[in-house]
Amino acid sequence: MTTVRLPLFPLNSVLFPGLVLPLNVFEERYRAMMRELLKLGEDEPRRFAVVAIRDGREVAPTAPGLPDPTALPEKGPAAGFGTDPIQAFHRVGCIADAATIREREDGSFEVLATGTTRVRLLLVDASGPFLVAELEELAEDAGDGAGALSEGVLRAFRSYQKRLAGARERSLATTPDLPDEPSVVSYLVAAAAVLDIPAKQRLLQAPDTATRLAEELKLLRAETAVIRHLPSLPAVELTRAPTSPN
Repeated sequence: MTTVRLPLFPLNSVLFPGLVLPLNVFEERYRAMMRELLKLGEDEPRRFAVVAIRDGREVAPTAPGLPDPTALPEKGPAAGFGTDPIQAFHRVGCIADAATIREREDGSFEVLATGTTRVRLLLVDASGPFLVAELEELAEDAGDGAGALSEGVLRAFRSYQKRLAGARERSLATTPDLPDEPSVVSYLVAAAAVLDIPAKQRLLQAPDTATRLAEELKLLRAETAVIRHLPSLPAVELTRAPTSPN
């Protein structure tokens, strides 16, 4: 078992290998994380782990609020995640490699990272200025029939895109050539499909590529059938992940 110890960045979203993650970092605990990553040499990877939040708040409250207006806001690296923060997170996440960490004049950071490797969360250390996790790297096994499933998923995904564009009453932009490597297909579709966090999390933690693709095929067919019966959808950019507000 290969383990690694990295800074931990919990988000209300799921990061997949190969996908780009823009971050707007303004909380002090995550500013401290970025300052620490900037201490690494230019030739060293600036890596941190991203996990989806299961029970907690991505941004800690900064002022008293309901139901007790006199209650003091939580502070510290685990603020918003309870006394045992590991229980607030999904146990499978993804390592992010920060290509750009740019500090603004106000001390906040603009970060652009890319997902690389899936990891399982083993331990969370909240003793420092930011959360640090001990992680087990997860291999990506192909599974049985991944190639054929990948072709089926790509066909279903194109049909899903067309239906989604029609329901949103807008034209479908020219889609660039999609990859044909099954694991890449599985992660691209998982990230692009309009699914809730639990569904995306199930796809991330699938035991192998074939299992993920088979689940995506069912989800895409079901979602396409639902969209077919909808007159329209709100004109919002549904398939584009927003920049995380940290």
